[in-house]
Amino acid sequence: MINKKNINKVILIGHVGNLPDIRYTKEGVLVASFSLATHDIQNEKEHTEWHHIVSWGALGSFVEENIKKGQLLYIEGKLKTKKWETKDGFFRSKTEILASNVIPLETKK
Repeated sequence: MINKKNINKVILIGHVGNLPDIRYTKEGVLVASFSLATHDIQNEKEHTEWHHIVSWGALGSFVEENIKKGQLLYIEGKLKTKKWETKDGFFRSKTEILASNVIPLETKK
């Protein structure tokens, strides 16, 4: 029997790469975005993967007030890929993690 339920869940632990970028939608909803680096060993070499994290509303406010560059975070969320066409006719895409939970694992001043 085939399972007809779908799961889109991401769990990451990594370090914040930049201060959160804060913006507001036309409706006044706060959106905070930042990069998160995770590290892995592949063929005896360290590999860094960069993830684009986006948080909305109250969670975005929490990110704005509490998250600093270099901080170790636990992130839960789901993947979302945006696709668009540039003015020059090229197609682009970007995969983001829409955060549902952001937990600092260390504090930064």
